[in-house]
Amino acid sequence: MISIRASKLRGVFKIPPSKSQTMRALIFASLSQGRSSIHNYLHSPDTNAMIHACRLMGAKIKIMDKILEIEGNLTSAQDVIDAGNSGLVLRFIGAISALTSNYTIITGDESIRSRRPVKPLLVGLTQLGALAVTSRGNNHAPIIIKGPLKGGTAVIDGEDSQPVSGLLIASAFAPSKTELFVTNPGEKPFVAMTLSWFDRLGIPYENDNYERYVIPGGAELEGFDYRVPADWSSAAYPIAAALITNSELTIEGVDFSDSQGDKELIGLLQEMGANFHIEGQRLTVLPGSKLKGQKIDIGRFIDAITLLPVIGCFAEGKTEITGGSVARLKECDRIKSIVSELKKMGAKIVETEDGLIVEQSELHGAALQSYADHRMAMSLTVAGLGAAGETIVTGTEMIAKSFPGFFDHLREVGANIE
Repeated sequence: MISIRASKLRGVFKIPPSKSQTMRALIFASLSQGRSSIHNYLHSPDTNAMIHACRLMGAKIKIMDKILEIEGNLTSAQDVIDAGNSGLVLRFIGAISALTSNYTIITGDESIRSRRPVKPLLVGLTQLGALAVTSRGNNHAPIIIKGPLKGGTAVIDGEDSQPVSGLLIASAFAPSKTELFVTNPGEKPFVAMTLSWFDRLGIPYENDNYERYVIPGGAELEGFDYRVPADWSSAAYPIAAALITNSELTIEGVDFSDSQGDKELIGLLQEMGANFHIEGQRLTVLPGSKLKGQKIDIGRFIDAITLLPVIGCFAEGKTEITGGSVARLKECDRIKSIVSELKKMGAKIVETEDGLIVEQSELHGAALQSYADHRMAMSLTVAGLGAAGETIVTGTEMIAKSFPGFFDHLREVGANIE
Protein backbone atom coordinates (compact mmCIF):
# COMPACT_ATOMS: atom_id res chain seq x y z
CA MET A 1 0.00 0.00 0.00
CA ILE A 2 1.32 3.41 -1.01
CA SER A 3 0.28 6.92 0.09
CA ILE A 4 0.63 9.71 -2.51
CA ARG A 5 0.15 13.46 -2.25
CA ALA A 6 0.36 16.26 -4.81
CA SER A 7 3.98 16.91 -5.75
CA LYS A 8 6.34 19.01 -7.84
CA LEU A 9 9.00 17.01 -9.69
CA ARG A 10 12.47 18.00 -10.81
CA GLY A 11 15.63 16.19 -11.81
CA VAL A 12 16.72 13.27 -13.96
CA PHE A 13 14.70 10.06 -14.14
CA LYS A 14 16.37 6.89 -15.45
CA ILE A 15 14.09 4.41 -17.18
CA PRO A 16 14.44 0.62 -16.69
CA PRO A 17 15.25 -1.69 -19.61
CA SER A 18 12.47 -2.84 -21.91
CA LYS A 19 10.50 -5.85 -20.71
CA SER A 20 9.30 -6.69 -24.22
CA GLN A 21 12.80 -6.58 -25.68
CA THR A 22 14.34 -8.52 -22.77
CA MET A 23 11.83 -11.33 -23.28
CA ARG A 24 12.33 -11.50 -27.04
CA ALA A 25 16.09 -11.49 -26.63
CA LEU A 26 15.83 -14.47 -24.29
CA ILE A 27 13.64 -16.43 -26.70
CA PHE A 28 15.87 -15.86 -29.73
CA ALA A 29 19.07 -16.52 -27.75
CA SER A 30 17.60 -19.81 -26.53
CA LEU A 31 16.81 -20.78 -30.14
CA SER A 32 20.30 -19.88 -31.38
CA GLN A 33 23.38 -22.05 -31.68
CA GLY A 34 26.33 -20.90 -29.63
CA ARG A 35 26.61 -18.23 -26.97
CA SER A 36 24.57 -15.04 -26.75
CA SER A 37 25.02 -12.15 -24.31
CA ILE A 38 22.13 -9.91 -23.27
CA HIS A 39 23.31 -6.71 -21.61
CA ASN A 40 21.24 -4.34 -19.45
CA TYR A 41 18.34 -6.80 -19.14
CA LEU A 42 15.25 -6.09 -17.03
CA HIS A 43 15.27 -7.65 -13.57
CA SER A 44 11.64 -8.66 -13.06
CA PRO A 45 9.37 -11.61 -12.20
CA ASP A 46 8.46 -11.95 -15.89
CA THR A 47 12.14 -12.17 -16.86
CA ASN A 48 12.67 -14.80 -14.17
CA ALA A 49 9.71 -16.81 -15.50
CA MET A 50 11.13 -16.66 -19.02
CA ILE A 51 14.61 -17.69 -17.85
CA HIS A 52 13.16 -20.66 -15.96
CA ALA A 53 11.05 -21.68 -18.98
CA CYS A 54 13.98 -21.45 -21.40
CA ARG A 55 16.14 -23.51 -19.06
CA LEU A 56 13.47 -26.22 -18.91
CA MET A 57 13.46 -26.18 -22.72
CA GLY A 58 17.21 -26.85 -22.85
CA ALA A 59 18.96 -23.46 -22.78
CA LYS A 60 21.89 -22.93 -20.42
CA ILE A 61 21.61 -19.47 -18.86
CA LYS A 62 24.15 -17.78 -16.61
CA ILE A 63 22.71 -14.88 -14.64
CA MET A 64 24.88 -11.93 -13.71
CA ASP A 65 23.89 -8.51 -12.43
CA LYS A 66 23.91 -6.75 -15.80
CA ILE A 67 24.44 -9.58 -18.28
CA LEU A 68 22.71 -12.82 -19.20
CA GLU A 69 24.85 -15.39 -21.01
CA ILE A 70 22.86 -17.99 -22.93
CA GLU A 71 23.97 -21.20 -24.62
CA GLY A 72 21.09 -21.89 -26.98
CA ASN A 73 19.47 -25.31 -27.29
CA LEU A 74 15.92 -26.52 -27.76
CA THR A 75 14.76 -29.80 -26.22
CA SER A 76 11.53 -31.17 -24.86
CA ALA A 77 10.55 -29.55 -21.55
CA GLN A 78 11.97 -31.29 -18.51
CA ASP A 79 9.10 -30.28 -16.21
CA VAL A 80 5.81 -28.38 -16.13
CA ILE A 81 6.48 -24.75 -17.09
CA ASP A 82 5.07 -22.00 -14.85
CA ALA A 83 4.49 -18.76 -16.79
CA GLY A 84 3.83 -16.88 -13.56
CA ASN A 85 1.90 -13.71 -14.47
CA SER A 86 3.38 -13.47 -17.98
CA GLY A 87 1.11 -13.81 -20.98
CA LEU A 88 4.19 -13.54 -23.18
CA VAL A 89 5.81 -16.62 -21.58
CA LEU A 90 2.54 -18.52 -21.99
CA ARG A 91 2.17 -17.67 -25.70
CA PHE A 92 5.83 -17.59 -26.84
CA ILE A 93 6.99 -20.69 -24.97
CA GLY A 94 3.73 -22.41 -25.91
CA ALA A 95 4.51 -21.75 -29.57
CA ILE A 96 8.14 -22.88 -29.60
CA SER A 97 7.36 -25.97 -27.51
CA ALA A 98 5.50 -27.24 -30.60
CA LEU A 99 8.90 -27.57 -32.26
CA THR A 100 9.65 -30.53 -29.96
CA SER A 101 8.21 -34.02 -30.19
CA ASN A 102 7.16 -34.63 -26.56
CA TYR A 103 4.37 -33.16 -24.44
CA THR A 104 4.83 -29.73 -22.85
CA ILE A 105 2.51 -28.47 -20.08
CA ILE A 106 2.36 -24.74 -19.32
CA THR A 107 0.43 -23.19 -16.46
CA GLY A 108 0.59 -19.89 -14.58
CA ASP A 109 -0.94 -17.81 -11.82
CA GLU A 110 -4.68 -17.22 -11.33
CA SER A 111 -4.74 -14.44 -13.93
CA ILE A 112 -3.05 -16.64 -16.55
CA ARG A 113 -5.43 -19.51 -15.75
CA SER A 114 -8.63 -17.47 -15.84
CA ARG A 115 -8.14 -14.18 -17.72
CA ARG A 116 -5.53 -14.57 -20.47
CA PRO A 117 -7.10 -16.38 -23.47
CA VAL A 118 -4.91 -18.74 -25.42
CA LYS A 119 -7.35 -20.04 -28.06
CA PRO A 120 -5.79 -18.23 -31.09
CA LEU A 121 -2.40 -19.80 -30.33
CA LEU A 122 -3.88 -23.28 -29.95
CA VAL A 123 -5.93 -22.90 -33.14
CA GLY A 124 -2.84 -21.87 -35.08
CA LEU A 125 -0.63 -24.62 -33.72
CA THR A 126 -3.29 -27.25 -34.45
CA GLN A 127 -3.62 -26.10 -38.08
CA LEU A 128 0.16 -26.31 -38.45
CA GLY A 129 0.27 -29.95 -37.36
CA ALA A 130 0.81 -29.85 -33.59
CA LEU A 131 -1.41 -31.11 -30.79
CA ALA A 132 -2.49 -28.06 -28.78
CA VAL A 133 -5.26 -28.17 -26.17
CA THR A 134 -6.25 -26.75 -22.82
CA SER A 135 -6.38 -29.17 -19.94
CA ARG A 136 -9.80 -27.90 -18.82
CA GLY A 137 -11.35 -27.15 -22.21
CA ASN A 138 -11.91 -23.48 -21.34
CA ASN A 139 -9.43 -21.66 -23.63
CA HIS A 140 -7.14 -20.83 -20.70
CA ALA A 141 -4.04 -22.41 -19.19
CA PRO A 142 -2.96 -25.01 -18.31
CA ILE A 143 -2.20 -25.89 -21.91
CA ILE A 144 -0.75 -29.09 -23.37
CA ILE A 145 1.38 -28.92 -26.53
CA LYS A 146 2.97 -31.72 -28.55
CA GLY A 147 4.86 -31.26 -31.79
CA PRO A 148 6.45 -31.42 -34.11
CA LEU A 149 5.17 -28.33 -35.88
CA LYS A 150 5.08 -29.09 -39.62
CA GLY A 151 4.26 -25.76 -41.26
CA GLY A 152 1.47 -25.20 -43.75
CA THR A 153 -1.39 -22.73 -43.60
CA ALA A 154 -3.17 -21.30 -40.57
CA VAL A 155 -5.83 -18.65 -39.92
CA ILE A 156 -6.10 -17.04 -36.47
CA ASP A 157 -7.65 -14.04 -34.75
CA GLY A 158 -5.00 -11.40 -34.13
CA GLU A 159 -6.63 -8.99 -31.68
CA ASP A 160 -3.96 -10.02 -29.16
CA SER A 161 -0.50 -9.77 -30.73
CA GLN A 162 1.25 -12.39 -28.60
CA PRO A 163 -0.18 -15.51 -30.31
CA VAL A 164 0.72 -13.95 -33.67
CA SER A 165 4.30 -13.24 -32.58
CA GLY A 166 4.62 -16.67 -31.00
CA LEU A 167 3.47 -18.44 -34.17
CA LEU A 168 5.77 -16.33 -36.33
CA ILE A 169 8.76 -17.26 -34.17
CA ALA A 170 7.90 -20.97 -34.13
CA SER A 171 7.22 -20.97 -37.88
CA ALA A 172 10.70 -19.59 -38.55
CA PHE A 173 12.12 -22.84 -37.17
CA ALA A 174 9.54 -25.23 -38.66
CA PRO A 175 10.85 -27.64 -41.33
CA SER A 176 8.75 -26.18 -44.15
CA LYS A 177 7.01 -22.98 -45.24
CA THR A 178 4.19 -21.46 -43.19
CA GLU A 179 1.53 -19.08 -44.48
CA LEU A 180 -0.25 -17.35 -41.59
CA PHE A 181 -3.45 -15.38 -42.15
CA VAL A 182 -4.52 -13.01 -39.36
CA THR A 183 -8.03 -11.66 -39.00
CA ASN A 184 -8.68 -8.58 -36.85
CA PRO A 185 -4.97 -7.72 -36.51
CA GLY A 186 -4.28 -5.64 -33.39
CA GLU A 187 -1.34 -4.41 -31.32
CA LYS A 188 0.65 -4.13 -34.55
CA PRO A 189 3.64 -2.37 -32.92
CA PHE A 190 4.34 -5.49 -30.84
CA VAL A 191 4.27 -7.70 -33.96
CA ALA A 192 6.55 -5.17 -35.63
CA MET A 193 8.93 -5.52 -32.68
CA THR A 194 9.06 -9.28 -33.22
CA LEU A 195 9.68 -8.79 -36.95
CA SER A 196 12.48 -6.34 -36.12
CA TRP A 197 14.22 -9.31 -34.49
CA PHE A 198 13.76 -11.27 -37.73
CA ASP A 199 15.47 -8.39 -39.51
CA ARG A 200 18.25 -8.23 -36.91
CA LEU A 201 18.96 -11.96 -37.12
CA GLY A 202 18.46 -12.43 -40.87
CA ILE A 203 15.27 -14.49 -40.72
CA PRO A 204 13.37 -14.11 -44.04
CA TYR A 205 9.64 -13.34 -44.06
CA GLU A 206 6.87 -11.63 -45.98
CA ASN A 207 4.42 -9.31 -44.20
CA ASP A 208 1.33 -8.19 -46.09
CA ASN A 209 -0.25 -5.43 -43.96
CA TYR A 210 -0.12 -7.61 -40.80
CA GLU A 211 -2.87 -9.77 -42.32
CA ARG A 212 -0.77 -12.37 -44.13
CA TYR A 213 2.71 -13.65 -43.40
CA VAL A 214 4.89 -16.09 -45.28
CA ILE A 215 7.74 -17.70 -43.31
CA PRO A 216 10.06 -20.05 -45.27
CA GLY A 217 11.09 -22.03 -42.16
CA GLY A 218 14.34 -23.85 -41.48
CA ALA A 219 15.99 -20.92 -39.67
CA GLU A 220 19.40 -21.46 -38.08
CA LEU A 221 20.71 -18.68 -35.84
CA GLU A 222 24.13 -17.94 -34.44
CA GLY A 223 24.63 -16.47 -31.00
CA PHE A 224 24.53 -12.68 -30.72
CA ASP A 225 25.26 -9.75 -28.41
CA TYR A 226 22.41 -7.40 -27.57
CA ARG A 227 21.94 -4.44 -25.27
CA VAL A 228 18.37 -3.93 -24.08
CA PRO A 229 17.19 -0.33 -24.55
CA ALA A 230 15.11 1.65 -22.07
CA ASP A 231 11.43 0.78 -21.92
CA TRP A 232 9.17 3.30 -23.68
CA SER A 233 6.08 1.89 -21.93
CA SER A 234 7.70 2.64 -18.57
CA ALA A 235 8.92 6.07 -19.67
CA ALA A 236 5.31 7.15 -20.19
CA TYR A 237 4.61 7.26 -16.43
CA PRO A 238 7.20 9.84 -15.30
CA ILE A 239 6.50 11.84 -18.47
CA ALA A 240 2.80 11.94 -17.60
CA ALA A 241 3.59 12.74 -13.97
CA ALA A 242 5.66 15.74 -15.04
CA LEU A 243 2.94 16.96 -17.40
CA ILE A 244 0.08 16.85 -14.91
CA THR A 245 2.15 18.45 -12.12
CA ASN A 246 3.54 21.18 -14.43
CA SER A 247 7.08 20.05 -13.62
CA GLU A 248 10.40 20.00 -15.45
CA LEU A 249 11.78 16.48 -15.58
CA THR A 250 14.45 14.87 -17.75
CA ILE A 251 13.95 11.26 -18.87
CA GLU A 252 17.30 9.59 -19.51
CA GLY A 253 18.22 6.70 -21.76
CA VAL A 254 15.30 6.60 -24.22
CA ASP A 255 16.12 5.43 -27.75
CA PHE A 256 13.99 6.91 -30.54
CA SER A 257 15.50 4.48 -33.04
CA ASP A 258 14.29 1.37 -31.19
CA SER A 259 11.33 -0.60 -32.55
CA GLN A 260 9.11 -0.19 -29.47
CA GLY A 261 5.72 1.16 -30.54
CA ASP A 262 5.09 3.16 -27.37
CA LYS A 263 7.59 5.80 -28.47
CA GLU A 264 4.73 7.06 -30.70
CA LEU A 265 3.08 8.30 -27.51
CA ILE A 266 5.51 11.24 -27.54
CA GLY A 267 4.09 12.50 -30.83
CA LEU A 268 0.53 12.18 -29.51
CA LEU A 269 1.36 14.14 -26.36
CA GLN A 270 2.95 16.86 -28.49
CA GLU A 271 -0.27 17.02 -30.53
CA MET A 272 -2.15 17.45 -27.22
CA GLY A 273 0.11 20.39 -26.34
CA ALA A 274 2.99 18.87 -24.37
CA ASN A 275 6.30 20.75 -24.51
CA PHE A 276 9.43 18.58 -24.76
CA HIS A 277 13.10 19.20 -25.40
CA ILE A 278 14.68 16.16 -27.06
CA GLU A 279 18.42 15.72 -27.41
CA GLY A 280 19.99 12.35 -28.14
CA GLN A 281 18.64 9.85 -25.61
CA ARG A 282 17.36 12.52 -23.22
CA LEU A 283 13.82 13.85 -23.24
CA THR A 284 12.98 16.80 -20.98
CA VAL A 285 9.39 17.59 -20.09
CA LEU A 286 9.08 21.37 -19.93
CA PRO A 287 6.62 23.18 -17.65
CA GLY A 288 3.85 25.32 -19.06
CA SER A 289 2.19 22.75 -21.32
CA LYS A 290 -1.47 23.47 -22.14
CA LEU A 291 -2.97 20.08 -22.86
CA LYS A 292 -6.07 19.63 -25.00
CA GLY A 293 -8.15 16.49 -25.29
CA GLN A 294 -8.17 14.42 -28.46
CA LYS A 295 -9.76 11.35 -29.99
CA ILE A 296 -7.14 8.62 -29.70
CA ASP A 297 -6.90 5.20 -31.34
CA ILE A 298 -5.13 3.38 -28.52
CA GLY A 299 -4.11 0.44 -30.72
CA ARG A 300 -0.79 2.17 -31.47
CA PHE A 301 0.20 2.05 -27.79
CA ILE A 302 -2.22 -0.25 -25.97
CA ASP A 303 -0.16 -0.31 -22.76
CA ALA A 304 -1.03 3.37 -22.21
CA ILE A 305 -4.77 2.72 -21.95
CA THR A 306 -4.76 3.21 -18.17
CA LEU A 307 -2.45 6.25 -18.28
CA LEU A 308 -3.98 8.38 -21.04
CA PRO A 309 -7.28 8.76 -19.13
CA VAL A 310 -5.26 10.22 -16.23
CA ILE A 311 -3.68 12.74 -18.61
CA GLY A 312 -7.15 13.38 -20.04
CA CYS A 313 -8.33 14.56 -16.62
CA PHE A 314 -5.80 17.40 -16.90
CA ALA A 315 -6.49 18.23 -20.57
CA GLU A 316 -8.93 20.87 -21.72
CA GLY A 317 -12.11 19.49 -23.25
CA LYS A 318 -12.78 15.82 -23.93
CA THR A 319 -10.44 12.90 -24.52
CA GLU A 320 -11.96 9.88 -26.27
CA ILE A 321 -10.08 6.59 -26.43
CA THR A 322 -11.10 3.92 -28.96
CA GLY A 323 -9.74 0.62 -30.27
CA GLY A 324 -8.86 -0.83 -26.88
CA SER A 325 -11.11 -3.86 -26.48
CA VAL A 326 -8.12 -6.22 -26.14
CA ALA A 327 -7.20 -4.33 -22.94
CA ARG A 328 -10.13 -6.03 -21.25
CA LEU A 329 -8.17 -9.31 -21.46
CA LYS A 330 -4.92 -8.19 -19.80
CA GLU A 331 -4.01 -8.63 -16.12
CA CYS A 332 -7.39 -7.06 -15.40
CA ASP A 333 -10.14 -5.46 -17.49
CA ARG A 334 -8.11 -2.28 -17.85
CA ILE A 335 -10.96 -0.24 -19.32
CA LYS A 336 -13.48 -1.05 -16.62
CA SER A 337 -10.88 -0.82 -13.86
CA ILE A 338 -9.40 2.59 -14.71
CA VAL A 339 -12.88 4.07 -15.18
CA SER A 340 -13.96 2.72 -11.79
CA GLU A 341 -10.93 4.03 -9.91
CA LEU A 342 -10.74 7.47 -11.54
CA LYS A 343 -14.44 7.98 -10.77
CA LYS A 344 -13.54 7.57 -7.09
CA MET A 345 -11.18 10.53 -7.56
CA GLY A 346 -13.89 12.70 -9.10
CA ALA A 347 -13.14 12.12 -12.78
CA LYS A 348 -15.84 12.78 -15.36
CA ILE A 349 -15.32 9.51 -17.18
CA VAL A 350 -17.51 6.90 -18.87
CA GLU A 351 -16.75 3.47 -20.27
CA THR A 352 -17.46 2.52 -23.89
CA GLU A 353 -17.32 -0.85 -25.61
CA ASP A 354 -13.74 -0.47 -26.78
CA GLY A 355 -12.47 2.43 -24.71
CA LEU A 356 -13.67 5.39 -22.69
CA ILE A 357 -14.45 9.11 -22.71
CA VAL A 358 -12.99 11.45 -20.09
CA GLU A 359 -13.45 15.18 -19.60
CA GLN A 360 -11.20 17.65 -17.81
CA SER A 361 -11.68 17.00 -14.10
CA GLU A 362 -10.38 18.16 -10.74
CA LEU A 363 -9.13 15.03 -9.02
CA HIS A 364 -9.13 14.47 -5.27
CA GLY A 365 -7.44 11.79 -3.24
CA ALA A 366 -9.21 8.48 -2.66
CA ALA A 367 -8.61 4.87 -1.62
CA LEU A 368 -7.87 2.97 -4.82
CA GLN A 369 -7.11 -0.61 -5.85
CA SER A 370 -4.75 -1.76 -8.57
CA TYR A 371 -6.49 -5.06 -9.41
CA ALA A 372 -3.05 -6.76 -9.22
CA ASP A 373 -2.09 -4.95 -12.44
CA HIS A 374 1.25 -3.15 -12.70
CA ARG A 375 0.01 -0.61 -15.23
CA MET A 376 -3.08 0.20 -13.17
CA ALA A 377 -0.90 0.73 -10.08
CA MET A 378 1.51 3.08 -11.87
CA SER A 379 -1.28 5.04 -13.57
CA LEU A 380 -3.13 5.58 -10.28
CA THR A 381 0.11 6.67 -8.64
CA VAL A 382 0.54 9.30 -11.36
CA ALA A 383 -3.06 10.44 -10.80
CA GLY A 384 -2.35 10.81 -7.09
CA LEU A 385 0.60 13.12 -7.80
CA GLY A 386 -1.78 15.59 -9.43
CA ALA A 387 -4.75 15.21 -7.09
CA ALA A 388 -5.74 17.24 -4.04
CA GLY A 389 -5.34 15.42 -0.73
CA GLU A 390 -4.08 11.92 -0.04
CA THR A 391 -4.38 9.01 -2.46
CA ILE A 392 -3.93 5.44 -1.24
CA VAL A 393 -3.17 2.70 -3.78
CA THR A 394 -3.16 -0.96 -2.76
CA GLY A 395 -1.53 -3.86 -4.62
CA THR A 396 1.46 -1.85 -5.81
CA GLU A 397 3.91 -4.74 -5.41
CA MET A 398 2.97 -5.86 -8.93
CA ILE A 399 4.84 -2.84 -10.35
CA ALA A 400 8.07 -4.87 -10.10
CA LYS A 401 6.78 -6.81 -13.13
CA SER A 402 7.91 -4.01 -15.45
CA PHE A 403 9.35 -1.15 -13.36
CA PRO A 404 11.40 -2.24 -10.34
CA GLY A 405 12.29 0.74 -8.14
CA PHE A 406 9.42 2.85 -9.49
CA PHE A 407 8.63 4.55 -6.19
CA ASP A 408 12.28 5.09 -5.25
CA HIS A 409 12.89 6.83 -8.58
CA LEU A 410 9.84 9.04 -8.07
CA ARG A 411 10.94 10.01 -4.56
CA GLU A 412 14.37 10.95 -5.87
CA VAL A 413 12.79 13.58 -8.15
CA GLY A 414 10.54 14.99 -5.45
CA ALA A 415 7.42 12.86 -5.33
CA ASN A 416 5.58 12.86 -2.01
CA ILE A 417 5.13 9.11 -1.64
CA GLU A 418 5.15 7.02 1.53
